Amino acid sequence: MSDADATVVMRREGAIGTVLMNRPRALNALDLGMIRGLQAAVDAWRDDGAVKLVLLEGAGGKAFCAGGDVRGIRDAAIAGDTASIEAFFAEEYALNRGIARFGKPWVSFIDGVCMGGGIGVSVHNAPRIATENALLAMPETAIALFPDVGTSYVLPRLPGEIGTWLALTGARLRGADSVHAGLATHFVPRARLPDLKAALAEGDVSAVGRFAESPPPASFHAHRDAIRRCFAAEAVPAILRALEAEGTDWAAEQAAILRRMSPTSLSVSLELLRRGAEATLDECLEMELALTRVVVNRHPDFREGVRAVLVDKDNKPSWSPPRIEDVDPAAIRAMFVG
Repeated sequence: MSDADATVVMRREGAIGTVLMNRPRALNALDLGMIRGLQAAVDAWRDDGAVKLVLLEGAGGKAFCAGGDVRGIRDAAIAGDTASIEAFFAEEYALNRGIARFGKPWVSFIDGVCMGGGIGVSVHNAPRIATENALLAMPETAIALFPDVGTSYVLPRLPGEIGTWLALTGARLRGADSVHAGLATHFVPRARLPDLKAALAEGDVSAVGRFAESPPPASFHAHRDAIRRCFAAEAVPAILRALEAEGTDWAAEQAAILRRMSPTSLSVSLELLRRGAEATLDECLEMELALTRVVVNRHPDFREGVRAVLVDKDNKPSWSPPRIEDVDPAAIRAMFVG
């Protein structure tokens, strides 16, 4: 297979290993073959002393990685193919763990869309470089999944409940915002990436600091206090009440967004983040994997959410239960014990 046909392209360039996610028509969304290709890079270069760092990029100019191939997962769920679903998530989460344990810099050039699984292949190591064209999000509650790929460990550790806000609303962060939030570590304009890549080829990760610029102010800066106040609540209905009490247009918009999401997914996601705040990364990945078996294989909302957002694109999901107030907290807790 030529590099042009490969969905993951590995190369040695000077003192670094480069990895290109090469599925641009699908916005570099991860399928199982790509996950295995990325794992091959981890395995090949983890103990190779000649490789000082790895550089991860996305092909096509539009996306770093738009996430996992959830349409394929939905198809497998409809077919009852639990083995394929288990393989996808188990291997994806093993890759996240491998990147975290890589032992040397795993440099991500986040330029374009980076969602879900794209955050998973970048956030567990560093440096994480975002450009002005980067767009980061964890949009899982819109399709009735939950923040996975180890973000149940990462998001609760972002400052001031920003992680909870991102997880529940799916809020999208531009490159500068992602640095202020803590998902990215450096802001570098797209035009400077080729020169930074050439500098990194010497194997010196400190080159990132020489190319990084101070990001412009966060677009959510004015709402930081409201995020901290409202999203600290321990239940989704309480978050809604706190947003309503704010009495601002921004808070009303957040409440309206939450009302559109899967009520079950919102409650699962909040419970997951609260548990993740007290857990290790390994424990979070194990908890997420156990949840996929319930949420993807057994609960109807995942299939309905993917249908409404990505298949039929009518954006009219029929959730079960339909309202946040109808979610049984005991049923949510039961999902965490299988």
